[in-house]
Amino acid sequence: QVQLAESGGGLVQAGGSLRLACVCTGRSLSSHHMAWFRQVPGKDREFVAGTNWVGGNTKYADAAKDRFAISRDYVESTIYLKMNDLKREDTAGYYCAVSKLGAGSAVGEYDYWGQGTQVTVSS
Repeated sequence: QVQLAESGGGLVQAGGSLRLACVCTGRSLSSHHMAWFRQVPGKDREFVAGTNWVGGNTKYADAAKDRFAISRDYVESTIYLKMNDLKREDTAGYYCAVSKLGAGSAVGEYDYWGQGTQVTVSS
């Protein structure tokens, strides 16, 4: 089992920045893929960014390219999402997820999920 706990969300003005963190505990993550998703009430959960725990290959949704950066800290077993130049349309609940086998952007590929952290961007 893997437990995930997100933090770092909050209220920020458009153009500002936030760094989300996801602490991972439980089994070894060496062969896993991790990602951030986001969801607005009434809409499907959507992929934001993903990375391999080992190797560090990254993938971003078009909306996140050039503004967001996903990274991981081996010592702290933590995944980060640094978000710059935030826009109102980035307002959502942000969720950390871990996949045992997949490395894609589909919700169904991910086996473990955190409870989420809310990001609200004001104009």
